[in-house]
Amino acid sequence: MTTSTSTEQTPADSGFDAAALRANTYTLLARLLQLPPDAELLTLLSRVEASTPTRDNLASSWHELKICATRAQLEELNDEFHTLFIGLGHGEVIPYSSWYQTGYLMDKPLARLRHDLIQLGIERQEQICEPEDHIAAVCECMAILIDNNADLTTQQAFFRDHMHDWLVRCFADIEQAPSAQFYRAVGKLGQEFVELESRYLDALDS
Repeated sequence: MTTSTSTEQTPADSGFDAAALRANTYTLLARLLQLPPDAELLTLLSRVEASTPTRDNLASSWHELKICATRAQLEELNDEFHTLFIGLGHGEVIPYSSWYQTGYLMDKPLARLRHDLIQLGIERQEQICEPEDHIAAVCECMAILIDNNADLTTQQAFFRDHMHDWLVRCFADIEQAPSAQFYRAVGKLGQEFVELESRYLDALDS
């Protein structure tokens, strides 16, 4: 699996249908959690047509990310990313499903995820060194399902089995991490988006 983000369109732009909005937001989150943003991505984010802060928490999160992207410095972002997610031994946040669900890396949640990815026909690319339960990889998998027009029942099952139980907690930890500055906004956006996804997919049962 690998991630990419279009520099021509952003998840917050108007004119997208719901599926494109969701897929682009997952892809953006995956990109930001895989590597620190480069100058091109920061420029893109600084141009997002985000609403000013309102009672809409998601719109407020987009606005905050836009402001942070406008003020960010690349060298500082690289240091922040390394401290948050890599560190000496590990970073301030350990962004893996197995860790959040069992307290161990490479544990049963990863095995279940790998089994389901095989069933879904999603293959890990050889150049990717992170295990499939890394937060960036999981977000990207959901984007792939949406982009490939997987039915909503399949999306709902993947989200419930491999995402919602731990993603909100992980994004909250990113937002609250001592070294988070730019990534505080990423964590906030992730929390709000995942909660919105939960409500959207839960509506399928009503």
